[in-house]
Amino acid sequence: MKSFKGKVAAITGAGSGMGRTLSLELARRGCHLALSDVNVKGLEETAASARAFGTKVTHARVDVANRAEMYAWADQAAADHGKVNLIFNNAGVALSSPLETVTQADFEWIVNINFWGVVYGTQAFLPYLKKTGDGHIVNTSSLFGLMGAPGTGTYCATKFAVRGYTESLRMELDMMRYGVSATCVHPGGIRTAINRDSRIGENVDKLLGHSGEEVRERFEKMLNTTTAERAALIILRAVERNARRVAVGPDAKAMDLIIRLLGSWYQPLVAWNTKKMLGR
Repeated sequence: MKSFKGKVAAITGAGSGMGRTLSLELARRGCHLALSDVNVKGLEETAASARAFGTKVTHARVDVANRAEMYAWADQAAADHGKVNLIFNNAGVALSSPLETVTQADFEWIVNINFWGVVYGTQAFLPYLKKTGDGHIVNTSSLFGLMGAPGTGTYCATKFAVRGYTESLRMELDMMRYGVSATCVHPGGIRTAINRDSRIGENVDKLLGHSGEEVRERFEKMLNTTTAERAALIILRAVERNARRVAVGPDAKAMDLIIRLLGSWYQPLVAWNTKKMLGR
């Protein structure tokens, strides 16, 4: 896909962060949009801003963890626009909790959104992407889909799952010659609200030596390395290049290299750095 002009892109999590900046950059390039989020206010703001570029924009409140809602949205988006060329499975949430004490409810919550939301989005839109002959699936994993980290085991589990799912999907699509491709996105620290809106589980202080809110503040400073606008440009360039994987931000690129060089020995390095960062 060398141009987005005249194409139709569906984007989850479009109410803020990378979902919003992807929406606006695509609209600037003449791409029509089907947007979704559970944040209705933010979603409406994104839709209004995107329409200013003169492209057709539809939006709907959709819970990506709800399979029926995702399939209904895919059907409606295709009916409204006549086609869908791209699906950006971008919506995601974060959870800080020791794996020893994470609750079943919290674990299911993050898996349902971060992993099943990607699966539902892919499966619901794939039949429509195949009809276009130049479709593309863009699934958002994370830097934490390349590495584990203390206190974020549930988040890492979902993002590793997205990575494995998308890499396997890309190979299957290549083999089947559907005219559809897939890219796995691994953002590092992006200036979005995901950390500020994350859930904090019990006993984080016992593992990390600080209260949940203190940990959130420290991670907020560490994560702000790349703007959401810059991230959108990197992701769209990866789609244009038909990249299998893209690391977004200098921190993601650096850690990807370190992990490749050190193998599993990156783990004590990350544990040491986490303790240092938190003053333990």
